[in-house]
Amino acid sequence: MTDLRTSVIETVDRYAVELNNLSQQIWKNPELAFKEHSAHNVLTDFLEKTGFKVEKHYKIETAFKATFGDVDPSKPHIAVICEYDALPGIGHACGHNLIAEVGIAAGLGIKDILEKSDTKLGQLTVLGTPAEEGGGGKIILMKHGAFKTFDVAMMAHPTPATVTKIPILARSKLMIKYIGKASHAAGFPWDGINALDAAVLCYQNISCLRQQFKPTWRAHGVITNGGVKPNIIPDQTELEYSVRAPKDSELKLLESKIVKCVESAAQATGCKVEYEFGEHPYSAMLYNNTLCELYEKNASSVGVEFSMDESVKQSPLGSTDMGNVSTVVPSIHPCFHMGTLAANHTTDFTTAAGSPAAQTFTLKQGKALALTALDIYQSPDLLQKIKQDFIVDTQNA
Repeated sequence: MTDLRTSVIETVDRYAVELNNLSQQIWKNPELAFKEHSAHNVLTDFLEKTGFKVEKHYKIETAFKATFGDVDPSKPHIAVICEYDALPGIGHACGHNLIAEVGIAAGLGIKDILEKSDTKLGQLTVLGTPAEEGGGGKIILMKHGAFKTFDVAMMAHPTPATVTKIPILARSKLMIKYIGKASHAAGFPWDGINALDAAVLCYQNISCLRQQFKPTWRAHGVITNGGVKPNIIPDQTELEYSVRAPKDSELKLLESKIVKCVESAAQATGCKVEYEFGEHPYSAMLYNNTLCELYEKNASSVGVEFSMDESVKQSPLGSTDMGNVSTVVPSIHPCFHMGTLAANHTTDFTTAAGSPAAQTFTLKQGKALALTALDIYQSPDLLQKIKQDFIVDTQNA
């Protein structure tokens, strides 16, 4: 290893206890989307203490931007992404406390590179992004121009297995409301228009449509309001769906099919229907191949072991607003095993995310991202190849 590579590893190891403390503070105090005030303060205070220029409450109340290095448009500007929101009722069941720790660890390693290099290499931003769990924090930041100056964006996410390019689906939320007419269900049912019938038909229509789904398409929903009392014909019902597909273009096609299911249920029952797709749909993840290869090389060099199970590599993980970032900046979102085979969004995963056993895996990811940044800073040809890949990826999205 070169001196800078060795120094990156030593820097992350030197901060290991403090990094674990950051993660533990976030894990012990889970906060929901846009309410991550404690996590915001814990992370920004630490970044300020370690020499970053920090902009708190950056465009969103619980977002932040921490920068270091030389502002030079001719040099690479690398972003490392932190997440830190939790899930209702089950805390950090997606391990966002560890995502934040990876981001800060990588930031410290990259800062060390920029400080010790004999030449000016470029700029680093550690970007704190709230509300990944459904709120689309990164999308809001994108709309405010937060990603415009970045050449590369990187983060790493804990999952049961270590995979560089697990499929991450495009996703939209669909809110549906049926409006009927209330009546006494025993005495005057003929005077009513049953909004629950419409909701049930809608649910069944979409369930039947699944026979024609591609294997990678998903539509899953719940009836959130099914009426008030069994002796009152429901005059209003509501459903909520998530719709997913591996490409943004396929998502649009699937949405159009589901809309027909929604509208036909209203027509069959005589109800009125109101529906809308959410304001911040999540895009499919566009993995930059050159960047992924760099990451895999560097991760392997610090002892990361990748899953060889093809079924794991091809199984869709879910959706994230990092997918939207990948449509405007060359990006990676590797997933890493952190000591448990429990699935994300379970209480067992929550427990594992706060376990000491997760620390070795997490710190290796911070080192891998920092070493990947070093390669990019030191090789203009690599960055050019990354940008060429990005052009092709966005054209094929």
